[in-house]
Amino acid sequence: DGKTLKGWTGDPTYWTVSDGAIVGTITPETLLKANTFLIYEKEVSDFELKAEFRISESGNSGINYRSDRVEGVPFALRGYQADIDGKNTYTGQNYEERKRATLAYRGQKTRITSQPDDMTNLRDFVERNAWKGLNLESELGDRAELGAKIKKEDWNEIHLIVKGNVMQHYVNGILMSEVHDDDAKNRMMSGLLGVQVHVGPPMKVEYRKLMLKKL
Repeated sequence: DGKTLKGWTGDPTYWTVSDGAIVGTITPETLLKANTFLIYEKEVSDFELKAEFRISESGNSGINYRSDRVEGVPFALRGYQADIDGKNTYTGQNYEERKRATLAYRGQKTRITSQPDDMTNLRDFVERNAWKGLNLESELGDRAELGAKIKKEDWNEIHLIVKGNVMQHYVNGILMSEVHDDDAKNRMMSGLLGVQVHVGPPMKVEYRKLMLKKL
């Protein structure tokens, strides 16, 4: 609502509201041991989300969706994430927090397949922080050129369109990644929504003008 955190749950050490924006802050005195989220109190399935974000150069954040809570870790989520970072190395990609890792790098349209049936440990099918079942279908553009369309330490618009097993991440009106998740064993079709502050150095991230539309 631009004034309070009503409807959201998170650690007030890291989350406040200022000038109409949700603000996530890590200071030298509040360094994290695990990523922490401000969690929206209603689940989402098929939806569109639009918001504006601004992040410090040292910042690492993201918007999780269709996620579930991590047992034993306060305010932690596991699931799909529209990645956002201050150096614009990863902003726009689809990264699955605490699960299959990278599902699409910026500039990629991918199709996700499952691990072999005889492989029971999900993380054994992750290599170099990416899911081995990431199948590149097409290139959406040069990764660096797409990254240049994202303003550093300034306001950018993010637009997520999530319907069925297809997830599209737009930044400033440009499609940055698209995932078609055919991995029926591991995909999520509904779950929690939240915004993140990531383990690392002091940082600040702001989200404002959040609009959610159910499809």
